[in-house]
This record gives sequence, structure tokens and C-alpha cells, in this order.
Amino acid sequence: MIEMPIEKIIDNSNKADVNIIIAQGVNPESNRKVLSLGERYDIVKSALGIYPIDAISFSDKEIDSEIEFIRKNKDKIIAIGEVGLDFKEDLENHERQKNIFKKFIGISIELKIPIIVHSRKAELECIEILEKYNAKKVIMHCFSGKLSLIKRIVRNGWMLTIPTSVKNSEHFQKIVEMVDIKNLLCETDSPYLHPDKKWPNEPANVIASYEKIAEIKGLSLENVNDLIKNNYKNLFTCLAYKLGILKIR
Repeated sequence: MIEMPIEKIIDNSNKADVNIIIAQGVNPESNRKVLSLGERYDIVKSALGIYPIDAISFSDKEIDSEIEFIRKNKDKIIAIGEVGLDFKEDLENHERQKNIFKKFIGISIELKIPIIVHSRKAELECIEILEKYNAKKVIMHCFSGKLSLIKRIVRNGWMLTIPTSVKNSEHFQKIVEMVDIKNLLCETDSPYLHPDKKWPNEPANVIASYEKIAEIKGLSLENVNDLIKNNYKNLFTCLAYKLGILKIR
């Protein structure tokens, strides 16, 4: 889903010193758009996956075919995502969602790249499945679960992303307070979660996450930049600095 011209998004990101935009696919069509953007713009890195609500509309054969497509394009991507579970929007297909999620965990482990996890109203279930598969490179995206689960995520050595809505969100501010910065990343979830509750959000706004972390942790913005940069370096094969995440539909 892009709510402004991609050229404008790229230009704004460059001006804001955003070094990498992870463009996430949410279905087969958008996965191909993501790869195309990655080929056109050096700043864009690709993550391929199928959003849980999109995934239930595809047959097992279609899911397997898309995973094979991901495997064939492994050298063009840096993560699997956005994948996971969503029990808020879908009240009936929980087991099917879980089975599909397991397949994406499998390809993430096979390719040794991070998996970006959506876990709305299914936070515990996502964690239990990831633990069962002994997944290591896990990014819990915009996690809205209980604080006890946040502690469990940290014990597993996984990462939690702090979206730009942290500027006004007590929940995300609480995560920043309780979690060591070594387990934090910053993101935008563009076009959603604008720091000033506007529409649309864009990767250039990711600085709002850094600023709020610096305020809460009592650190300089430069220090937060360096620490988050190191987190990216340890997780991804590429060196990211300021990261914007953009959903593509």
C-alpha cells in the first residue's frame, strides 16, 4: 500500500538520512512489486511474505508456490515478512493461519534471514510457535501484547520494533522503558502509525522513534543512532542505519 509517489518517498527518505527502506510484501502480487522496487532503488531492500489475512485466501499449493518463489529469490531479499497471525480480523481460521506461519518460519530458518512477525491478538500463539521452531532471527513487529510476553521475547533474544506512533503511545513508551536498547529496532510501518496521527506515514518519519527512545532512555540522539545501528548490523547481513518499513500492496 503506497499512499504517495514512490519517488517522493525515496527523496524524503534521502533528505532525512534514512539509509534503508525495507519494503515488505503482503501477497504474491506485492512481493513482485517489492522486488522491482529493490532493483530500481539502492535504498530499498526487500522482504517477502504473505500477510496472515491475505494468506488464508490462498490454497496450500499457492502458498507453497510462493515460498518456492521466495527461495529462488533468496539473494535479492534480507528478510521474510510480513507474516504471522492475526486473530482480530480472522475469527475462524486460526489453525490454518498457524500452519501457514510455520511454513514461513521454516523458510526463514532455511535461508538464515530474519522473520518480521505480525501478532495481533495472537501474541502468545506466535511466541509459542517461534519457540517450538527455535527461531533465532525474529523481529516482533509493533508488538501489542502483555508485558509478561515482552519479557519472554527479550529472554529469547528477539527484537522488538518501536514504531513512530511511540510519540503518543503509552504502550510503546512502556516497552522502551522496560527493554534494553540492544533488543530494540525502529520502524514506521508506513503508511500506518504516523507519529502525529496523520495519514499517510512514510519512512522519513522514523526519526520520531529515535527521538522518543532517546528521551525515555536519557541518552543523546547520536548515542541512540549508534546503538540501533549496531542492532541492525548484528541482525541483518547488510548494514542498516536508520530504517523505514513500508508495506506494499
